Amino acid sequence: MSYVVNVRMFVRVFELRNMSAAARDLRVSAAVASSRIAELEKHLGVRLFNRTTRRLQPTEHGKVFYSGATKILETIEDAEAAVVEITRNPRGSIFVAAPFGVGRQFIAPHVPPFKDQYPEIDVRLRLSDRKVSIAEEGLDVAFVLGHLKDSNLKARMIAECERVLCASPGYIKARGHPTHGSELANRQHDCLQLRFPGAPEFRWLLQGEDGPAGFDVSGPFESDDGDVLTQWALEGRGIVNKPVFEVVEHLKSGALVVVAEATPPVPVQLACLYPHRTFQDPKIRLFIDFMIAKCRMELDQRKLV
Repeated sequence: MSYVVNVRMFVRVFELRNMSAAARDLRVSAAVASSRIAELEKHLGVRLFNRTTRRLQPTEHGKVFYSGATKILETIEDAEAAVVEITRNPRGSIFVAAPFGVGRQFIAPHVPPFKDQYPEIDVRLRLSDRKVSIAEEGLDVAFVLGHLKDSNLKARMIAECERVLCASPGYIKARGHPTHGSELANRQHDCLQLRFPGAPEFRWLLQGEDGPAGFDVSGPFESDDGDVLTQWALEGRGIVNKPVFEVVEHLKSGALVVVAEATPPVPVQLACLYPHRTFQDPKIRLFIDFMIAKCRMELDQRKLV
């Protein structure tokens, strides 16, 4: 069993190229991680990584071993999943990622009830509005909100979510009420932007008479947390582009007002992504089915009627 543990550590170090990051991911100390790699290298009689001050680079032996190591782990996981399926007693940890808004409103509240129903399953939830890499970050499931692109991942569609451009009455009084997306360009209005390292060039995709069109927008405020943008909008700092479910209560109360009504944002998809083989694991299927049902129920209650 210790050999399998060492192989699992090697795979995470290989994927992350960082001993400390791999150790945190597998919930052990960096010293333990280093010791496991050293044991594996001693067993194989070869060096698996070249160590530099910043990153670990796999050797040719390491690259060759990685291919076989992942197959070893997949075979073990498939065998364990088959046993769990037979016993009907799913167990283990599920690593999940979600955007802040989706995670806080739809996922996090339902994790404890899921745990109550399946006490042998642990859920490790990470929230971030940045784009995540399922493979590099060791995730089993990622909830995403946006325009889905072709990938080697499986996707379960949850719902199509309407978006709105909105601002506070105070902002509108001071800066005017734009009715068209063209009025947002050329610094005519302050647009609150969701940005993070590696984010693409920022454009708002709005629906016009001739179909979707991109509008370049700008403003003095940006953040990698969508909830921060909502708060700034409430404080009259600019116009925000938001899924309806995140701001519906503010719209109903009048704290925020819809603007640029002639060119509303193009709806986005709320979906669940996972690697092809992951869904073979019963606990993953249970979690995804459970959360999709809860998300759809919550979304029905957060529509702007």
